[in-house]
Amino acid sequence: MSQANIGVYGLGTMGSALALNLAEQGFDVAVTNREVEWIADFIAEAGDLAGRLHPHEALGDFVKALRTPRVILFMIPSGAPMDAMIEVVAPLLEPGDTIIDGGNANFNDTRRRAAALAGDDLHFVGMGVSGGEKGARHGPSIMVGGTAHSWAQLEPMLRAIAADHEGDPCVDHLGPDGAGHFVKTVHNGIEYADMQMIAEVYALMRFGKGMPALDIAEQFTEWDRGALKSYLVEITGKLLSYEESGAPFVDQIRDAAGQKGTGRWTVVEAIRMGQSASTIEAAVAARSWSSEKALRQRLAEVYGNAREAVDLDVAELEQALLAGRILAYAQGFRILRQAADEFDWPLDFARIAEIWRAGCIIRSALLDDIAEAFRKGGAEGQMIEEKAIAEMLSTAVPGLRKSVCEAVAGGHAVPALSGALSFFDTMRQGSGTANIIQAQRDFFGQHGFELLGQDGKHHGPWWE
Repeated sequence: MSQANIGVYGLGTMGSALALNLAEQGFDVAVTNREVEWIADFIAEAGDLAGRLHPHEALGDFVKALRTPRVILFMIPSGAPMDAMIEVVAPLLEPGDTIIDGGNANFNDTRRRAAALAGDDLHFVGMGVSGGEKGARHGPSIMVGGTAHSWAQLEPMLRAIAADHEGDPCVDHLGPDGAGHFVKTVHNGIEYADMQMIAEVYALMRFGKGMPALDIAEQFTEWDRGALKSYLVEITGKLLSYEESGAPFVDQIRDAAGQKGTGRWTVVEAIRMGQSASTIEAAVAARSWSSEKALRQRLAEVYGNAREAVDLDVAELEQALLAGRILAYAQGFRILRQAADEFDWPLDFARIAEIWRAGCIIRSALLDDIAEAFRKGGAEGQMIEEKAIAEMLSTAVPGLRKSVCEAVAGGHAVPALSGALSFFDTMRQGSGTANIIQAQRDFFGQHGFELLGQDGKHHGPWWE
């Protein structure tokens, strides 16, 4: 008789952590790995949890060890490796079994796989997992997309292993096929923006105000006790406190940021759906520009790289970061709103904010306010319309505006903060400048335009 509640294929950093988390919560877990030599070491290091881990070297034995209907979690690289694995494992499964992709997969691939497997009554779940190794081991934020059948099987296990926020497990079923992976993608896009804005504020303190790294570390630690309380602010304060040979350790790190693609996916999908997440776009661009270090060094010799002092106090910088964070979240939820309409997903924006409150990288105190804003209704994905958010943003924007102005005047690059401010200023103007663009389009291409207070398409007098 099958004995394992779930199978975990892939014993890398995240897969092994999730397997141990499941075992610790009392579930029997069948485990295997492509490199079979990893399996024995994993079991040996599991300690008291080894009794709930059932190792198998052969894929067929691994599948047979699972209770039916089977649930198999794959923690392997996304893309072609997942497609190859489906080809191998699907013939070993039976109707009603569920395959879970727990990696950072493109939601379009998830939708395609779910549709292809449905014909054989096999279920495919796209499951976004946030929180890194520590989160996976002790409680991640989990975003699930798939069928109700799969969710019924998964819910008891995932609620048990997810991060807990005041008694509320940070996991939920967000919709069919690619909904979970899409929400995770947007989560990562917001993460990009938040990280970039933190880096920009750090630079204004370090190079614009001449603050030592240790003093900046203390400032971030202080901010983590207030409105900016969040995982990313917390760890920034910690990492800035490390020194080596009497110098900040961060100064030894090459200033070229890596990226794995989820930020780009967020931007691509936003633009494809007719949205624009300017803060996220700027963060993705900044990472790309950072990778061109050799070019930047050459251009520094041509143009100079001096940065002037800024007339900013830390309270204004705190407000700048708070305003930027609110606007980055707002842009992320606007993308989710558009996706819900386009793919007919029943995305619950308040619930998404709630499951991000613990376990994930972008967890912050602000998410309580965002969840409440959506719970009150009427915002419909436009969280900056809700009164409490609007009041908070109105108070913080002056600090953002001054910070951007001082940064620009002093030669400091603040693409994400600037993008956030431009978005805010555009959206708060009831009358903008697109009338000029429409006139231009009509002048050179007879594209036509609408007139205020009149129905139909019109053309300008230049065509009379």
